[in-house]
Amino acid sequence: MKALLSRTPGGPETLELAELPDPVAGAGQLLVRVKACAINYPDVLIIEDKYQFRPERPFAPGGEIAGVVEALGEGVQGWAVGDRVIAMLGHGGLAEKVVVDAKAALPLPPERSFEEGSALILTYATSIHALLDRGRLQEGQTLLVLGAAGGVGLAAVELGKAFGARVIAAVSSEEKAEAAREAGADAAIVYPRGPFDKEGSKALAQMFKEAVGPKGADVIFDPVGGDYAEPALRAIGWEGRYLVVGFPAGIPRLPLNLTLLKSCDVCGVFWGAFAAREPQANAAHIRTLFRLWEEGRIAPKVSRTWPLEQGGEAIAHMAARRAVGKLVVTMG
Repeated sequence: MKALLSRTPGGPETLELAELPDPVAGAGQLLVRVKACAINYPDVLIIEDKYQFRPERPFAPGGEIAGVVEALGEGVQGWAVGDRVIAMLGHGGLAEKVVVDAKAALPLPPERSFEEGSALILTYATSIHALLDRGRLQEGQTLLVLGAAGGVGLAAVELGKAFGARVIAAVSSEEKAEAAREAGADAAIVYPRGPFDKEGSKALAQMFKEAVGPKGADVIFDPVGGDYAEPALRAIGWEGRYLVVGFPAGIPRLPLNLTLLKSCDVCGVFWGAFAAREPQANAAHIRTLFRLWEEGRIAPKVSRTWPLEQGGEAIAHMAARRAVGKLVVTMG
């Protein structure tokens, strides 16, 4: 089989297309022929040794896939050869075949494409955990979403609307604002590109405050970080919840006096650890996501695809923060 491998730490240009022996399903595992692999920001970090997990090299990046079951390992029940499947891997998805834990795999509905199936779990599961468990979002509250046109941002917009919130999307271009509005955002604002000096930071804070209204945001969903974080926090409401989701713009330093003045919470969001520590709660969220997907209230937006041999270009596109919705690599 072919796989796109990271042999040394570096950017997407260091990835190499290689031939490897087909993997074999062990006890409790499925052998899956990969049809589509979604690209996420951890793929940018993991090949540079900047992610919290560092796989032994060589390895293929790619953490979520959709495909077809080719073989069953010993003791597997509930699955058959030919079944369509969604799976989370952590890494290894940019390959023609993978083995996955049968108990962790999910059935891909027959009416859904492999591309859409591969793009569902990571972003939406992160967002539903963030909004409900960490943000305690309630119907009628105001949700401010930064980076609202990226995969996880659009998921937060859709889920925020599904849960009855007023959603304000903050993005870096009019194209992205339109994508956020199409996903259901009540309003969208286009912020300038950082970094910001003191006056620029104040102006951005004022932009956020005007967008969310005089009571401030009840929940702020921030998958961006950097110089955008403090201005967003300044727009939070009394006892609001600021959700720390990611840092593609850099790791911010927040003035903690703001948390005292607003009696607000700064909440970390680490979905992978939550799923491992609380599998039943995570499974309940996944069931909710599938129901909302079936009802048409959420739908992964796959904006662009690449073939496997050009998978590095997909990761580079993600690293440049040009993605609208999800980026997917497909296997011939």
